[in-house]
Amino acid sequence: MNRYSLQPEDKRFIDEFMRNPIGHHSPGLQRVLNVMRGGELEGKYVLVILQPYRRWALGRLPARRGEPISLVEGVEYKCQLQAERDVFARRWKDLTGEDIDHELIREGAVNA
Repeated sequence: MNRYSLQPEDKRFIDEFMRNPIGHHSPGLQRVLNVMRGGELEGKYVLVILQPYRRWALGRLPARRGEPISLVEGVEYKCQLQAERDVFARRWKDLTGEDIDHELIREGAVNA
């Protein structure tokens, strides 16, 4: 079990992530990402590379390591930044119950 959880004040890190999903992050955002990446594996959203540097799919982790990742039907990405933003938003919703409404997500809406 994770000893940290997302708090209402962590919303301030959403914009930082959306502007720069890949690379170095502030300590506060890194803590948020550690919370999102930790915890239970089953059902956690992940990116699956379909074609290196060109196409990604949305997947969900299985209950046990070694079992196949299930792909979310109809959700693919042609931009890694948009893919990372979408996974962040989906994990945020899973952990907080809140949708992220951010212009960078809307601009790169995924195929669903």
